[in-house]
Amino acid sequence: MNKLSKSFFFICLFALLRMSSFAQDSSHLRISLLTCSPGDELYSTFGHSGYRIVDSSKAFNDAWRDVVYNYGTFDFDDPNFYMKFIRGKLLYYVSTEDFNGPYGFKNIYQSTNRGMVEQVLNLTAAQKIAIQNFLNNNIKEANKFYLYDFFLDNCTTRLRDILKKNGDSTFVTKPVMPLGTTFRQAIYQYLDKNDKQWSKLGIDILLGQKCDGIMTAAQMQFLPDNLMISLDSADHKLILSHENLYPVNDNSNNKSIFNPLVIFSLLLIIIVVLAQLKNRTVQKFLQGFDGILFFVTGLLGCILIFMWFGTDHSMTKNNFNLLWAWPMHMIISFFVNSNKSWVKKYFAFTAVAMVLVLLAWFFLRQHLNTALIPFVLLLIHRSATKVFFENK
Repeated sequence: MNKLSKSFFFICLFALLRMSSFAQDSSHLRISLLTCSPGDELYSTFGHSGYRIVDSSKAFNDAWRDVVYNYGTFDFDDPNFYMKFIRGKLLYYVSTEDFNGPYGFKNIYQSTNRGMVEQVLNLTAAQKIAIQNFLNNNIKEANKFYLYDFFLDNCTTRLRDILKKNGDSTFVTKPVMPLGTTFRQAIYQYLDKNDKQWSKLGIDILLGQKCDGIMTAAQMQFLPDNLMISLDSADHKLILSHENLYPVNDNSNNKSIFNPLVIFSLLLIIIVVLAQLKNRTVQKFLQGFDGILFFVTGLLGCILIFMWFGTDHSMTKNNFNLLWAWPMHMIISFFVNSNKSWVKKYFAFTAVAMVLVLLAWFFLRQHLNTALIPFVLLLIHRSATKVFFENK
């Protein structure tokens, strides 16, 4: 075979391979799942997901050639934004972003030192077209909004559901966390890793007993990392490639000693010590402190009642924190210095009830944050002081 014949042979072979490739996939689409690592802010603590679609049939400078579909978008200018957010009525929507470019999806995450993993999905041409058509229909004004639920219907579960409905319906879900893991334990992994102990306390106070429900394998995929792992470990090959798109710096910080357990413990010790002093100024201070303590506790109880009955959040129902955060404390806070019989009886009942709550603390159906134990002990101490130690 001479040189000309060899060249002709390889040209024909290349052409056949190209024709075979187009015969198998004529969509010209490359669809991948982007999984972004957690950030420093609370809203970014659990990571993020998006679909990236590259269309090789379009011109290089076409804005729709390389686009990311993002289901985690909401509008700060929405009327009554904060009230809708608190009540669980804020609508999220799917938006599109250019993947590259100075203000593109990739550069925004890279500039904030958040990693990004790309998993190219193993789909047929028909499946790719179906997913693209679904997404393009979903970004229309009439279709793009949805009622966001952090645990059950979020920017990651939406992508999973789209894949199962329009792509690979045979996707079998395997557990990616130990069996018996609860929703609360799942988010603890991120809160503890990022040393967000105050955020953890707030979440533990606001989220009720349903958050301690055991997750199914599918429910585990509400976290971006878990969906990524699920696709990698599927029963059949769902991923063509798995790539870290750029390196990130490990900015792990030392844990702060000013966590809720330390602060509440110090507060308890200080108040107990001050209570032993007979100084009139100190006793006046403690009386004022008691009013604030019981008012704040009662206000918190009112907030928990509102989150239970006045919002659409599924995980704020059945909140056992109401065992120690009584809304009635708001009223009693205005009578903390009263010597009336009913006030004394109220504080006596409070002290006994709080002791019973502490005895049952680790046996309740809802996990209560251990940092609150010194706070409850403080309620017991101040209630008992009102009954037994304060002069009439």
